[in-house]
Amino acid sequence: MTVRQLSLPELAAGCARLGIRQVGLWREPVRAYGVAETSALVRDAGLRVTTLCRGGFLTAVDADARAAALADNRRAVDEAAALGTDTLVLVSGGLPAGAKDLGAARERVADALTELAPYAGDHGVRVAVEPLHPMYASDRCVVSTLTQALDLAERFPAHQVGVAVDTYHVWWDDRAPAEIARAGASGRIHTFQLADWTTPLPEGVLTGRGRLGDGAIDLRAWTSHVAAAGYTGPIEVELFNEDLWARDGQEVLTETAERFLQHVVG
Repeated sequence: MTVRQLSLPELAAGCARLGIRQVGLWREPVRAYGVAETSALVRDAGLRVTTLCRGGFLTAVDADARAAALADNRRAVDEAAALGTDTLVLVSGGLPAGAKDLGAARERVADALTELAPYAGDHGVRVAVEPLHPMYASDRCVVSTLTQALDLAERFPAHQVGVAVDTYHVWWDDRAPAEIARAGASGRIHTFQLADWTTPLPEGVLTGRGRLGDGAIDLRAWTSHVAAAGYTGPIEVELFNEDLWARDGQEVLTETAERFLQHVVG
């Protein structure tokens, strides 16, 4: 998504040029290109798919809407398995129209996971519940903290449900380092993502993720927290940013890799 202006073949070529061997994919471009075709493309390019984003949006009250959401999430699991990744990132969904009960909405996510988690596990796929910053609680994600995400995940085996740790969403939470350790102790850190926090946020706030090193987040410190918790998996950079999307995609890809080395690896 950081370089969504690139086609999947262009992305694969850019990764090969830079020596990047792993890539996180989003469902929309994968489905547009073709799941089987994408699987062949990344395999031929020597790439491994780290995660597929995203499943979720499981907070609907209406029975038909809930059934449709579960069916779509099962398709997402199938797509992840076909791409060779063991991790499907899940964004829970926001409050239904007119609703105000966040706790009840989270329970509907748990109810949906009761059906989805075993299905994912049977297909060799783990669900990574991603908490999003509280500013998204009403319309996008009623799970706002790692505490809430882990409370959901721990109802299920770790090989079925864990969490996604994204610096953009958790950096403000002084409980997050302890919750990262809690997640690591049970093997539930299923993916780790980086973005920086810059202000002012753009209108709509969804595309406000800053380039690594431009904002307020101590990226090395958060990387250290995750490493100390035992996480040894891939690290993704996920930037939703209109300014980046307006630039040459290969240039952005190169710059992002350079900033990762500068501001994260050191």
